[in-house]
Amino acid sequence: MVKTAQGYAAFVPAPLPPQLDYSEALVLALSAADAALSELSGLGRVLPNPRLLIAPYVRREAVLSSRIEGTQASLSDLLVDEAGQPTETPADDVQEVRNYVVALEYGIERLTDLPLSLRLVGELHARLMAGVRGQHATPGEFRRSQNWIGPPGSTPVTAPYVPPPVAEMKEALGEWEKFLHQRGTMPELIQCALMHEHFEALHPFLDGNGRVGRLLITLFLIERGRLSQPLLYLSEFIERYKADYYFHLQAVRTHGDWQGWLLYFLNGVRWSASRAIRQASQLIDLRESMRQRLAAIPKALPLVDALFENPYFVPLRVVQLTGVSDPTARTLLRKLTAAGVLREVTGRQWGKLYVAQDVLKAMAEPGEDPNEIE
Repeated sequence: MVKTAQGYAAFVPAPLPPQLDYSEALVLALSAADAALSELSGLGRVLPNPRLLIAPYVRREAVLSSRIEGTQASLSDLLVDEAGQPTETPADDVQEVRNYVVALEYGIERLTDLPLSLRLVGELHARLMAGVRGQHATPGEFRRSQNWIGPPGSTPVTAPYVPPPVAEMKEALGEWEKFLHQRGTMPELIQCALMHEHFEALHPFLDGNGRVGRLLITLFLIERGRLSQPLLYLSEFIERYKADYYFHLQAVRTHGDWQGWLLYFLNGVRWSASRAIRQASQLIDLRESMRQRLAAIPKALPLVDALFENPYFVPLRVVQLTGVSDPTARTLLRKLTAAGVLREVTGRQWGKLYVAQDVLKAMAEPGEDPNEIE
């Protein structure tokens, strides 16, 4: 802790890595997380159409990560918006979620020519905050003033957590980047957990820190070759166990409890990877079932994979995907509705919107395993 000239105390973390105790519990948690992550990565390598799973996973993560920060947009809101239809959810909330998709897809593409670095972090933040709440908070630029974490109305004096002052933050960010580039010095999942915690402790932006921090988990694992496709996301786990998430982050700062944080993070990786594997199986089985049901309908099969990228359809999208005329597209949509694949959701004569309800459910609510939580 440092005492500032303004009279409040701020936390300045020690450089990474800390001295770690590889207890039996930690070793077992690391082994389980590694195994689940490797299985998920292997699945990503053999998918007949990786985009079939990547699109729904990315969008689901965007919704859940943004929800942790208070947005109200649902997966349906995002998908309907992408289909070009209006939603009742505030436009700013939907735009924040769309920005998350843009930032994640940009980061994955950028890794081909730029390593994870402070430069890439700034580029991610700029895209995340473009045109939404917090856009006043210097998108893409590290903060030049003090911030703090606390309930509305709190101040640096009363807030439960005050990140480092600007000068100390800049120095710590340089050390964080050096740690980010270390290779072969520790298990990669341990390094990922330490990287994420430290970024949250530094809180280097005026807004959007949590979302950037969660983006970095996926990008780190892709860069290190631990994920063949962007299929692992921890936001659902964090949202379910949000109190534990903040408790363990704070316990590192107040008590140096790295063990508790690492166990939480590794359990989150195991849980999230296992859940993603089950969801992938459901989506693949559903795809094959749909292909069989629609095999006899001309021009229908090219639409099946498109349903898994976005299960909402309007006639124009069918025209764009198949090259048929507008009347033929409308006839095709009626045939898919009669086959039980689509359902019209507006009840209107014009401006009809169709949804593949089974696909949407599999995307939004992957099946539960009653034994998945220990």
